[in-house]
Amino acid sequence: MASNETVVEGVAGRYASALFDLAKEASQVSEVEADLKKFQAMLGESEDLVRLVRSPVISMEDQSKAIGAIVSKAGIGGLAANFFKLIADNRRLFAASDMIKAYGALAAKSRGEVSADVTSAIALSDAQTAELKQALKASVGKDVTLNTHVDPTLLGGLIVKVGSRMVDSSLRTKLETLKVQLGGTGA
Repeated sequence: MASNETVVEGVAGRYASALFDLAKEASQVSEVEADLKKFQAMLGESEDLVRLVRSPVISMEDQSKAIGAIVSKAGIGGLAANFFKLIADNRRLFAASDMIKAYGALAAKSRGEVSADVTSAIALSDAQTAELKQALKASVGKDVTLNTHVDPTLLGGLIVKVGSRMVDSSLRTKLETLKVQLGGTGA
């Protein structure tokens, strides 16, 4: 467990580790991961679901009933459905996204993959994604799964985080650096 220390920190990490252990025991790691990703996608699409998950004023009973209905309608079953019901009952729904991320990292690690967070100014094409995966694989020596995010404020370039390493080649950062350099010379 010590080797997963950076992945399984805090409440989210403990829940993710427990779910991963159960999924591994039942040989359902990839099925549970797919269900968790489905729920995460739903969170990204629905502000109402985000409010349900994060609101401390919604009662545990109401959250639990709503989550049960949502996962059932979404076709999420088995361990993942039980997991969401458990975290609703334990008033831990607010940490669902962190739990899903930690579970994904544990699953990737078990497959010998490394997870990389990539932020770009515009969505990457399939060709760019494949090229980036190859470059990162050559750099870290393992298969890499990409978690991509779009941030238009970057203007251009990428920010890539792999583990504790980060490479920021965004145009915004380069312009800020240039501004500091020009300001420092008295120009």
